[in-house]
Amino acid sequence: MFKKPVADLKTSAPLRSSERRKLKQRVLQSYPTLPPDEGDALVPDGLLSQKFSTHLDEPGIAYLSPEGDPLWFTIGKGSQDLIPTVYTLWKRTDLLPFLSTPAPVVPKLIGGADLMIPGVVQHSTPLSPDQLVSITQYHRGGLGPPIAVGRMAVSSDTLRSTEDTDVKGKAVYVLHTWKDALWDMGPSKKADPPPLQDMKPPTTSEESSILQDAAKPSDPELAEPTFRDEAYQTSTHPGPQVPAIASGANSGVLTPEDVSDCLRSAVLQAIGMNLAGVPPSTFPMSASTFWSSYVLPARPAQALGTNGLADANAVDVKQSTYKNVKSFLKACAKEGLIKLKETKGDVVVSAVYPEHPAVASKRPHRTIGDLQAKARKAEDREQKEKEAKEKRRGEIQIVELWQPHATTVPLFDAAKKDTSGLYTIANIQDVVNGYISSRGLINANDQQYINVGTSQALAEAVSKKGEDTPEFLKRDEVLKRIRAHMQSWYEIRVEGRDPVRMKGDIKPISVIVKIRQGRKACTFVTGYEPFGLQADDLAEELRKACASSTAVSPVHGKPNALEVMVQGKQKKAVTDLLISRGVPNRWIECSEAKKK
Repeated sequence: MFKKPVADLKTSAPLRSSERRKLKQRVLQSYPTLPPDEGDALVPDGLLSQKFSTHLDEPGIAYLSPEGDPLWFTIGKGSQDLIPTVYTLWKRTDLLPFLSTPAPVVPKLIGGADLMIPGVVQHSTPLSPDQLVSITQYHRGGLGPPIAVGRMAVSSDTLRSTEDTDVKGKAVYVLHTWKDALWDMGPSKKADPPPLQDMKPPTTSEESSILQDAAKPSDPELAEPTFRDEAYQTSTHPGPQVPAIASGANSGVLTPEDVSDCLRSAVLQAIGMNLAGVPPSTFPMSASTFWSSYVLPARPAQALGTNGLADANAVDVKQSTYKNVKSFLKACAKEGLIKLKETKGDVVVSAVYPEHPAVASKRPHRTIGDLQAKARKAEDREQKEKEAKEKRRGEIQIVELWQPHATTVPLFDAAKKDTSGLYTIANIQDVVNGYISSRGLINANDQQYINVGTSQALAEAVSKKGEDTPEFLKRDEVLKRIRAHMQSWYEIRVEGRDPVRMKGDIKPISVIVKIRQGRKACTFVTGYEPFGLQADDLAEELRKACASSTAVSPVHGKPNALEVMVQGKQKKAVTDLLISRGVPNRWIECSEAKKK
């Protein structure tokens, strides 16, 4: 919303006392949790109002403190929705429900991005779509200060559903952030953020329930791969690091009985879910393998003990009532869950009993092993994205553009758009869709069709020479015809060079194999000039890469164009070389001439 400086900023003017009282009353009505005696702090005497327009031409009003810091703002003509700024949220951090997100996401939010569902670590409950919320940076030790304010795109139920399904999409439509253009209007823009707030553990069953709900979608594997740095802690037991649970409070302390219960639940889960279907040859199994490969990964991802929600990493046999693995496994064997055999001091698990009533009645829970698997999956995805990004870094960027021309000029003029500008496909779609919506040209009987005959400008833009003006066309056909009647341009961007714009259509590089003199094959490369490649350089590189002779000669019928010839069927070698020089694969067209 405010990623760019506001436009059309009017002069600020002081509010009358009556207007300030009305504004204060609106604030107290909009935010019932705000005590009346704190209204004066958030709507102080000497309040100023200042009208503005965003870079998207949306009108708004900012209410400034006497010092000039924006405290509240509205967006939209005649809007009565008072939205607090980050300055206000720093004064009253609990004014809005919150969602937390890892530190790497914060710069993206400041840059204008919305908060995505995978980036939510914690959240208040309940939340409903369009509800105003604050966004904080995730901290394990407490609640960070608000760094953004926005409106919910989904409900808290949708966020909780990420426990069972891989939900994508936006969680919050961000309206304003710390360090954006609205923040920078205030003289206090260099102020340091307030300290972390301590979060008390829940004292009632209702609070505990809400806290668990807030923790459910906050497991680190639901975040993007780069989010995990702060959510990892070193485990107290041998083995790989596991993600710490993200709770809405300081981690509670588990009693030895709590730890024992969690470990027993892990054994039941391991037997019922993982060991019930293994072949008999799996046993006997060493106690260490049973413990590290099955029990530890099956520990609950969320440990709810006597003192509240705790870190799952605290579930360690050393902190239980048994103190060691051997004693714990003997207790499980005594209960009839497993069968142990001890030989020369070593304990092995010789059998498990999935039909045990405790196993059969056990309700599956989300495990640390699930978190580890998703974390590994996220790491693999991150690595692939990193490799793809590195591959694209040196790639030549080609952007196809179109300019209003001939019959399409009146349409862009009617839509109040620049008739001399260059537009991408997406830009043309926005212009045409906006024009169609503003003129009400969508067919009432079938919304796939546009009533082009009712608009002279649109009818001229889509009419073909020699045919009658159509009354209606499908939306895709409308866009296709308009683009066909515009003048083609293209822009080539190469890293380290200025962009080059040229009129006309850009064609792919042609790599064609021809058979000459009976059975002798040669590969010819043409159309490479627009991509910044030189004939002599290309021929020399191909000579080395293919270990074949090369030659450069004019293209027949095109004296200003040169073709590079390399002996042999070298389509793959030529393609690999062009890609290494930054030419995107889709702009390379390979073929083989048929024998005559």
